[in-house]
Amino acid sequence: MARVSPGESRGRSHRHAGHHDRVAQDNRTPPLVPVEEHQEHVASLLRPTEVTRSPLEECAGLAMARDLVASIPLPPFRNSAMDGYAVRSVDVAGASPDRPVRLPVTADLPAGAPEVLPLAVGSAQRIMTGAPLPLGADCVVPVEHTDGGTREVAIGLAPEEGRHVRRAGEDVPAGTTVLRRGSELGPAQLGLASALGFAELPVRRRPRVVVLSTGSELVEPGEPLGLGQIYESNAVMLVTAVREAGGHATAVRFVPDDVGALHEAVRPHLADADLLLTTGGVSAGAYEVVKDALAGEGVTFTKVAMQPGMPQGSGRYRGVPVVALPGNPVSALVSFEVFVRPALRRAAGFDVTDRPRSRAVLEGAALSSPSGKRQYRRGSYHLETGAVRVVGAAGSHLLSALAESNCLVEIAPEVTVVEPDTPVEVLLLGGPSRTGGGPGEN
Repeated sequence: MARVSPGESRGRSHRHAGHHDRVAQDNRTPPLVPVEEHQEHVASLLRPTEVTRSPLEECAGLAMARDLVASIPLPPFRNSAMDGYAVRSVDVAGASPDRPVRLPVTADLPAGAPEVLPLAVGSAQRIMTGAPLPLGADCVVPVEHTDGGTREVAIGLAPEEGRHVRRAGEDVPAGTTVLRRGSELGPAQLGLASALGFAELPVRRRPRVVVLSTGSELVEPGEPLGLGQIYESNAVMLVTAVREAGGHATAVRFVPDDVGALHEAVRPHLADADLLLTTGGVSAGAYEVVKDALAGEGVTFTKVAMQPGMPQGSGRYRGVPVVALPGNPVSALVSFEVFVRPALRRAAGFDVTDRPRSRAVLEGAALSSPSGKRQYRRGSYHLETGAVRVVGAAGSHLLSALAESNCLVEIAPEVTVVEPDTPVEVLLLGGPSRTGGGPGEN
């Protein structure tokens, strides 16, 4: 029995370290596909989306398709960092609250002033934050250190040259690469692009994903449940996951367990789809509609050496890439995180495609894991302590535990037991890291 105990660092296998080796099975069943191999296959199905030029307000969450170079400096001119008075430092040398220097005020300079006259020796100009600094001025005295005069001002501070002055190009010199290809565009990045005068940016289009949820037992939330029926949840879960990953998602829901109905449901959506993402109907039961409909249409169904999420499908259906996920909600979302999200982000042009990872110390009880499978357990990661506690049992139907989690604890295929106080690898899911609480708080 392979075991990880305190003091022994035994984490995730490297992606290219023997990932073609198959997990041993008996002679009657095909070997399980390693996680890394299925990741690479799914990634190979999706092609990069085309480059478009989009207005800034439509670029949030997209990836830069090319480097962006500043054509102007930022700030584009010298300007005041404070509301106050533009002066020559030599004219106010020695000024103090007890012995202020008095200067005539020769102009008012609001931000956006259409005309700025040079500053005469021995004078001051009242200036607002962001207004161009007049020629001859080399510092700004904040209004708090003056009497606020409009014709003559008493200055009680002797600032040094350059004080409270923003130099041209201080933030960004012209010719600087400000946004790199593959970077994700958020509020700060779009604000910078706008400040540099760019009205649109070269970005990659969002991958268009059709999310298909099958099952005759599924009912729309809000409707009454009949015997044997459950509320449909996978579609909204996966649509949200696709959008969070940078894609555009369309849901096709409530498709019954009928091969003909499945083909009819997806046909109108295929022309514009970059990916058909299905959930359910891929295992070994008698009514596996996705498997029955797509197995002879270019989609291969296999078993991957992971828990949860062993049954998987992938390939092309009428020219459209297909990834078929299991129907249990935890299996579906974990499989999305492991296989689909990185492939989608790569197709969308993002430089960073994988979730961040961290090493954490396992708290609580020991964990068991099936030999030969990479296990993913839901976890609560504490940023301040660097500890992680598993949330809930391993069952793939236990969605509430996943909703409480902010990470997945990844256990390598060769490890069957992980003891408490052992370092483990965690996949951070983007939710808030827990910052408080002791070992018993989730």
